[in-house]
Amino acid sequence: MQVEHHDLHQEFPEYLDVIHVLKTSSEQFGSMYDEYQHLTREVERLEEEDLPVDDFTIETMKKHRVRLKDQMYRMLVAHKNGH
Repeated sequence: MQVEHHDLHQEFPEYLDVIHVLKTSSEQFGSMYDEYQHLTREVERLEEEDLPVDDFTIETMKKHRVRLKDQMYRMLVAHKNGH
């Protein structure tokens, strides 16, 4: 199965510097980043290995990952704009 990768650095290449700054300076962002990375690795592992897991579980994980990405994106934009 072809797995689409969702590394945050690939999703937001224009924010690489801001991602690094927020990972080290914001506990909230760092926590969300770690959770996002963990979810991404787990979803990709499940898809790559085609492990038996119900669709509801994997879709729930993906939706949670999207919510985290949206929250982090708002933080990235705010930081870049000086807010």
